[in-house]
Amino acid sequence: MSDPTAEFFARLGRRGHEPLLEEVTGTIRFDLAHEHGIDRWFLEISQGDLRVSREEREVDCVIRTSRDLFDRLAKGQEDQYAAWVRNEIRAEGEARLAYLLQRVLPGPPGAHHPRAFAPERRGPA
Repeated sequence: MSDPTAEFFARLGRRGHEPLLEEVTGTIRFDLAHEHGIDRWFLEISQGDLRVSREEREVDCVIRTSRDLFDRLAKGQEDQYAAWVRNEIRAEGEARLAYLLQRVLPGPPGAHHPRAFAPERRGPA
């Protein structure tokens, strides 16, 4: 059986550096509730350099949600903003870090980057 959350954090940790987060420094703790307790993941961002761990540490932001919802977010099957509006995701601390989560979550299955469809720029017509 696959574990979308663990796979998401493993991919994020292997990324090493995320250009979309080069202006960001801070640590986020993810508290993911399920029927047996709470799973905790830590994401440390240092000017775009990413480090994922399960080690307890001081954090700047805590994001709380259910493990089931995070599994769907990690697979691109759930819209982060809709979940915020439904109050299924909560954040404490530095809100900017919680907002930036959208930069590392996958889009919906089959989604393409908008530039993939942009016509090539040609010289003057």
